[in-house]
Amino acid sequence: MWPPEEERFADRTAAGRMLGTAVAAHLRQFDLTHRPLVLALPRGGVPVGHAVAQAIRADFDLMIARKIGLPWQADHGVGAIAENGPPVFDRSALACAGLTTSDLTPAVQRERMELRRRQERYRGSRPPEEVTGRAVVLVDDGLATGVTARAAIRALQTGKPAHIVFAAPVCAAESADLLAGDVDAVIDIHSPREFHALGLYYTDFPPVTDADVADVCALAWGAVKVPTPV
Repeated sequence: MWPPEEERFADRTAAGRMLGTAVAAHLRQFDLTHRPLVLALPRGGVPVGHAVAQAIRADFDLMIARKIGLPWQADHGVGAIAENGPPVFDRSALACAGLTTSDLTPAVQRERMELRRRQERYRGSRPPEEVTGRAVVLVDDGLATGVTARAAIRALQTGKPAHIVFAAPVCAAESADLLAGDVDAVIDIHSPREFHALGLYYTDFPPVTDADVADVCALAWGAVKVPTPV
């Protein structure tokens, strides 16, 4: 089922600009405009997060997370890990699949290795931004089940930020309601009760690659990219 035309974004950057306006209003309301930090979830959340950071004049960084899938269906997420945080699991999904967290230990190890690869690929030797005492806005291009967002929030909380916002242009209403208990605010543009597929809310929704993420980071951090030899 397609959403109405007026609920569709041109692309992730356009969605990020709209989301940035809503985030800016929230930060002003609570007097949190001093040194806010945007943490984007790669890959899809990066162009959205960069647009939000520009809109609210915030520092920009990444919160790298990985979905943990079923042993027989890796793309069906039943858990997630983020940065140096612990794995977070959807207990009801595990029960439905007849699995325990121990059954997913190999998957957790694989995804943690991939997470480290992405840390090196995207950030290199650049240290993560300090989050302690700051208003932090965690951004993705959408919220479906919410398990990846919960893992990212769990990892973020260890740094003791003063205020945590989760922001995405589209959030499944039920998942947003559940996530609201873990953060100070959930901000979205659309929160459908019937959430079918994230891509339906974007006119242009191409895959975001490692190279795309690197390009955004170079732009945000003022890095000079070295051309790849031909």
